[in-house]
Amino acid sequence: MNSRVVYSLFFGLLFGGLLFGQEQQTTGEYSVSPKFGIKGGINLSNLYVDDVEDENLKVGLNIGLLAKIPVTRGLSIQPELLFSSKGSKIKYNNLLSTGEYRFNLNYMEVPVLAVINLAKNFNLHGGGYFAYMASANVKDVDNEGNTNSITELNSEDFNRFDYGLVGGFGVDVQNFTIGARYNYGLNEVGDAGSLGGQLLQNAKNSALTLYIGFGF
Repeated sequence: MNSRVVYSLFFGLLFGGLLFGQEQQTTGEYSVSPKFGIKGGINLSNLYVDDVEDENLKVGLNIGLLAKIPVTRGLSIQPELLFSSKGSKIKYNNLLSTGEYRFNLNYMEVPVLAVINLAKNFNLHGGGYFAYMASANVKDVDNEGNTNSITELNSEDFNRFDYGLVGGFGVDVQNFTIGARYNYGLNEVGDAGSLGGQLLQNAKNSALTLYIGFGF
């Protein structure tokens, strides 16, 4: 997806929601008070490169804590602390074997979101995230299912820090919430000058996240 299109959709969603949220505030809440909760779900992640289109989605886990701090009725700030597993699968086919490389990148991630209630049980949210890579490995899985770690690549071959944009929606039913969001990374994953940087070129993280949560 072209980066200009992503930026346009993100800011249009955020500012359009802010304008509409002022008119249609949540009517189901009679007090404005902070809330805390837990959440978890799956990441459908990828590594995107401007001139390469053969990366494949990888399924990962996201789980963590959230806080919802009201600014006014219908508008809240929501910081989160998550463990988030991202990466990609890249297939190969040569004269000797076929299989795929699995990039497993595990982050401690801190999204900070503006949450705009458009209706009693529906919200839009958008903001940014900052992440620190806790661990990384790359595995070679052949066509027969045999797995071999590539020991030459580890967390030192990747940039420890990542950051980007976040946008999505949620549906709230009493203390439960379900939703989806898209994370668009802005920092290159591979460390320049390392084997990881050479292999991944200018690849960046992207992930579609599906989640459920419980607040109290």
